[in-house]
Amino acid sequence: MNASRVLAVDGGNSKTDLVLARADGEVLAHVRGPQSSPHRLGLDGSMSVLEGLLETAVAEAGLDGVRPVAEVAQLLMAGVDSPVEEDDLRAAVEEQGWAPTVRVGNDTFAVLRAGTGRGWGVAVVCGAGINCVGVSPDGRHARFPALGTISGDWGGGYDVGLAALHAAARSEDGRGPHTSLERSVPAYFGLAAPHELAEEIHRRRIDGRRLEELPPVVFADAEEDAVAAEIVDRLAAEVVALARVALERLELQRVPAEVLLGGGLLQATNGRLLGAIETGLHETVPAAVVRQAVSPPIVGAALLALDEIGVSGEAQERLRSELAAAVKGGSNG
Repeated sequence: MNASRVLAVDGGNSKTDLVLARADGEVLAHVRGPQSSPHRLGLDGSMSVLEGLLETAVAEAGLDGVRPVAEVAQLLMAGVDSPVEEDDLRAAVEEQGWAPTVRVGNDTFAVLRAGTGRGWGVAVVCGAGINCVGVSPDGRHARFPALGTISGDWGGGYDVGLAALHAAARSEDGRGPHTSLERSVPAYFGLAAPHELAEEIHRRRIDGRRLEELPPVVFADAEEDAVAAEIVDRLAAEVVALARVALERLELQRVPAEVLLGGGLLQATNGRLLGAIETGLHETVPAAVVRQAVSPPIVGAALLALDEIGVSGEAQERLRSELAAAVKGGSNG
């Protein structure tokens, strides 16, 4: 019976996890594939990735020819930031008949649900971009458009990388303060000077999106370099601002609400960044409890699917344990 299974997806800008699980928490299949963000790939491109992953998962779970494959499909996707985008993706999934109930949302909700047993709090995700969601104990949500610069956002791998190249270029020609980024940023791409990197990007011999790869360079230089440290501190301030506003909107400033930090940049073991976030948030919202997300986001997506069918307790703990082990071990089944 399809009622004994759930389908969950955590679709990011760099990878996608898809899981089929039983209502008792047993993981039937876990597959990982490339990015599936509709914002990056378009709706058709996103669905193509998801269909391929589901085909693999269905085969591994021994469910070939079974439709629907689950009672609930929970898809939490990067780049799904507005009701219209949610509706479009939901309609596309419903058309495929994967499950009679389809729930769609932003992948930040997966980080929040994975990181807390209470089901409420705030999550800030910082990977390729930056986003934040909050959920109150009574179910109210706090969200942000998360459309990048046009909606007031700064943060994520690309913004940090672009800031690093900007500082390196100004260091090279004297318009800005000297910084070690002048050497380390172009060196990452095998080049000698910032103007060489700028030209390679301008002439499209290096994809500009690869600036997303530079945060580790910035983090390393920030240990000794004031300009790099300033970029790290700016990122911390953006995380604090998002979390603070979410807590204020939900009226959670005076309760020990959890603030979960997820995504590649906030999962990095960078003491300056994490310390600045904790200090900044505690100065404005002293009751907040800040911690890095430990469980992978796909755990949160799967738990929300189990929430939808009213499963709790031992089944959820079993799923959390099995799925976390599968993701850590790189399992595809």
